[in-house]
Amino acid sequence: MPVMSQSDTCLWTRLPQSSRSPCDRYKHACCSYDGNVYILGGRENSCLRDFWRYNVVCNEWTELSCTGDAAPEELEEHTMVAHEGFLYVFGGLLDSAYTMWTTPLWVFDIAKKKWVHWKGKTSSRQTQMPTNRKGHSAVVIGSSMLLYGGFVDMKGSSQEFWSLDFDTMAWSLLSGSQEGSAGPGPRHSHSAMAQQSCMYLFGGLKGLREQRDFWKWSAFNHTWTSLKNKSGPSKLMGHSAVAYKDYMLLFGGGESQNSPNNCLWRYSFTSQSWEKVPTLPGCNPPGRIHHCCTGLGPSYKSNTGSTCSSSDLEQGEKLRPFKNKCFPAPLTFLGSEGAIELETFSPDKCYANRKESSTGKDAQLIGNCLTFENKAFKKQWSYSEEDGDITQHLPDMLLVVGGRPYTGHSPISVWQMTLTDS
Repeated sequence: MPVMSQSDTCLWTRLPQSSRSPCDRYKHACCSYDGNVYILGGRENSCLRDFWRYNVVCNEWTELSCTGDAAPEELEEHTMVAHEGFLYVFGGLLDSAYTMWTTPLWVFDIAKKKWVHWKGKTSSRQTQMPTNRKGHSAVVIGSSMLLYGGFVDMKGSSQEFWSLDFDTMAWSLLSGSQEGSAGPGPRHSHSAMAQQSCMYLFGGLKGLREQRDFWKWSAFNHTWTSLKNKSGPSKLMGHSAVAYKDYMLLFGGGESQNSPNNCLWRYSFTSQSWEKVPTLPGCNPPGRIHHCCTGLGPSYKSNTGSTCSSSDLEQGEKLRPFKNKCFPAPLTFLGSEGAIELETFSPDKCYANRKESSTGKDAQLIGNCLTFENKAFKKQWSYSEEDGDITQHLPDMLLVVGGRPYTGHSPISVWQMTLTDS
């Protein structure tokens, strides 16, 4: 496992969106599966009910169905995770007398492109299930979805810790859910991510107070451990965290709704230490809060909590990852204002409706090979149809989608981050 040095930097690039894309928003849900990014709902001027798929290679959005009796209503501050061809959405309903007695879970079949009823999968009638909440977290470990906390109407911050077994669709309440028990306690607007068989939770709100504590929950012994955070981020809420190699990347958030920051933090699970990742000059991203982060490429763990090894491949199948090395090039192309010039190449058909942008040029297709080049780094990757599944060839990238401050009646904000160690 390569060790990140103190000289590692990150490059931020804004990806211009065409008019055929979702509107800008915050408090939405987002996850990736098979090289595509899915976003659902959130808030613009009001609560939204739209559902979109983003093809990263083509920079192209497709609106998916979000109607029918199995589909969710308008949602905000909900969660969405992916597992073995299905998307699982929880919470985020507008509070009402109805939501107090319902379990707000929806399931989307990715292959069939439709919402399906999940209650038919349960093996027995359940008496204990979570109710509606907002600002909770959801991660996947093994074949279970773990939900923590959230803001429950009339009750405030919750410390309920639930597990949903994907095989039986049965809910169970985990240890640490009782008042006074060891663990993070009541929490909402925090971040959580999975690494191997552990869940890591950072910050958020305990009632009305921002937190900066850092916790690990082990699926082996079902216990919480408080981790040191002396050199880590300050108090945060509305931030987002993902797994990257043997690290946790944490971006954005703020001490209040009106103070979003643009800091990228990296926590090493090996050395158990924090580092603030410096940004390449001239490409600072905007501050974001209540945004979504998702990683693409072989170094970002999938939401299923499982990893692909050579033994998982069919006999005779060869894994052919991209040579995706990346390091700073001389910044001779910086203009008087330090604006970084970027070039992105992808198939012409994917940009048919895209407007010209000062940060990019129209797509190019060289033979049947898709290429991407970024002048800020001496880096290039390519993909051709003969290479098979593109998800095994995508370069490592972190996408920051939406968030506050947002621009009303404008296409959704999408920023791409690349680390120099990739």
